[in-house]
Amino acid sequence: MNISEAAAASGCHYETIRYYERIGLLAKPGRRPNGYRHYSAREVNQLRFIVRSRELGFGLDEIRRLLALSDDSEQSCTEVEELARRQLDAVKLRIRELRRTARELERTISECAQQSCGSCSILGTLRAD
Repeated sequence: MNISEAAAASGCHYETIRYYERIGLLAKPGRRPNGYRHYSAREVNQLRFIVRSRELGFGLDEIRRLLALSDDSEQSCTEVEELARRQLDAVKLRIRELRRTARELERTISECAQQSCGSCSILGTLRAD
């Protein structure tokens, strides 16, 4: 597959694929005689793994570690579980923060008297220290 086909098959934008190659998250693919990249099914599967990991909120370093762990089928998955639990904790924390933010926005909006921008409670809240 060329890069646009690999992008379509994996759900990863072609510029992002190039970025992953530059940072070493994805091995540089082989090249055809014309110089174009050629992606194998293995590399596309690895891209799908990366895309799904990003969707779940894992950072690039964590994905790098997960990829390394996935290459060793004999290793215990204890470290994988630890990484997943830490990510779950981070997601739960982010949900709590988003709920708090939503409550603050609801409160601020409800106080809006819809007068001039000079007396707008929403803008006042944004200006507050």
